[in-house]
This record gives sequence, structure tokens and C-alpha cells, in this order.
Amino acid sequence: MTKPLEVKQEVPVVTRTTSNSYSLKESATVKWSLITISFLYISLFLILPLISIFVTAFEKGWETYVASIVHPDALAAIKLTITVALIVVPLNAIFGIVAAWLITKFSFKGKNLLITLIDLPFAVSPVIAGLIFILLFGAQGLFGEWLFEHDIKIVFALPGIILATLFVTFPFIARELIPLMQTQGVTEEEASISLGASGLKTFLYVTLPNIKWGLLYGLILCNARAIGEFGAVSVVSGHIRGLTNTMPLHIEILYNEYQFTAAFAVASIMSVLAIITIIIKNIVSWKAKDV
Repeated sequence: MTKPLEVKQEVPVVTRTTSNSYSLKESATVKWSLITISFLYISLFLILPLISIFVTAFEKGWETYVASIVHPDALAAIKLTITVALIVVPLNAIFGIVAAWLITKFSFKGKNLLITLIDLPFAVSPVIAGLIFILLFGAQGLFGEWLFEHDIKIVFALPGIILATLFVTFPFIARELIPLMQTQGVTEEEASISLGASGLKTFLYVTLPNIKWGLLYGLILCNARAIGEFGAVSVVSGHIRGLTNTMPLHIEILYNEYQFTAAFAVASIMSVLAIITIIIKNIVSWKAKDV
């Protein structure tokens, strides 16, 4: 009687890493091919455009670069962008904390609807968001006549820019905190309240320390989006030089007027802010992992 043939089945080699996780052991060719493709992709679509911004900005010399930055319209755009960010980010922080606290710590009817509404700006085009504010507060809008009679300016003014920026940025902090607070649960808050602490003390000494890194991460993302927002702000701003042009809008105007050096000079400022934001974000991520 003959013995049946034994079929040897190759099983992927699994290696144990120091972080108590498992990973498949790939060949060196596959690994370096993936690394090469990743770096080529990043170089083509990120590093080369970034380098071209600074090369074009400085191609006419340092004096021209500085003159483009200190131009009154450029300074007004930088000031307006910073002003909007300083207003929008704290408001979104308050809303994000309140919304995350409400959704994760309480059960109520309409919770899923609230989560859907928070996610709405991710689905709506920023240009459509700007048009919504025009339809509400524009001269021919729903509240336009009343606003005109009371000499209140919203569109083509700072309030409209703030509202448009708020709309496109308010999910960032809430969406960062909600999963974090859901993971942490309510055990520590319940223990604090059972020991006699008030709701405010429980939040300041229990909840806030637990969410500080997630909150800071959300603030960084919200600030980056507020500074770089273009679509919604473009619709409600009116493109008034020195008054309602943020940095992205000012760059667009300079580029359309073939003032390439000036446009890229202002763009370099935004690029530096973006790089600083990325560095801070990574530092926060590392700190959060170490906690």
C-alpha cells in the first residue's frame, strides 16, 4: 500500500515586532520598490512644487521678495487671515468640546442626526457653502433687506468671511474628540462626580487632561484649514483689495495679474506656515503616543 503524497503548503513567515504586533516578512526587492515609489510620488507632487514656490519667490532677489511681502495689500491680507484664524479656531474649540461631550457622555434622541450635521461640511463643496451665505445675507438674500435697513454688513465684509470659514472648519475639532472620548468612556467622570466634584471641576481636572492631545491636534488641523480656505471665502469676500482679501485670495489676484514673483512670495509665507503646522502636528502625535 502506497503512502499518499504529502503536499507541503508554504505559509507566510510572520515576525514578531517590539510593539507586540505581527508583520509579514517581505523580500527586500518589494520593500525597496514600495519605498522608491512612495518617495518618487512625494517628490513629484509635494517637494518639487514646494521648491518651485521658493525659487520663483526669490528669482528677482531679496529686495523684491521683501517688497512683495510688505506691500500694503499683502500686509492687509496677512492680517485678515490671522484675524479670521484667531476668531474661528477658539469658537470651533468651544463647539467641538461641547459637541463631543454631548455625543459621548449622554444618550438622547437625535444623536445620529447631530453627528450627520457635524459631518456635513465634509460633503458640501466650499463654493456651495459660500453661495448659501450669499442667499441668506446677500443684498437679494433672505435677510438682505433687513440687514440693509439696519446697516449691517455680513457678505463682502469680515463677518461673512468668518461665517464661511467657521462652516468649513467646525467638524475638525469635534471629529477629533468624539472617537477619543468614546474610547475613554465615562468611568472616570462618574467616579469624580460620586466623590462630590462639580461638573466644571470634573471637566477641568478629569476630562480635559485626558483629551488635551486630541484637542491640540484638532486645533492644529482647524487652524491650517482656516488659513488656507479659498472656495467659501472667495464667494463671500467680494475680492476687495486691502479689505476682504485673505492670503489665498491675494495670491490668486497677483497670479491673474501676472505678478508671479509677488504671488509666490506671499505663497512662500503660507508654505512656511504649513511646514510649521506639520512639524507641530507630528510633535503632538509623538507626545500623544508616549502618554
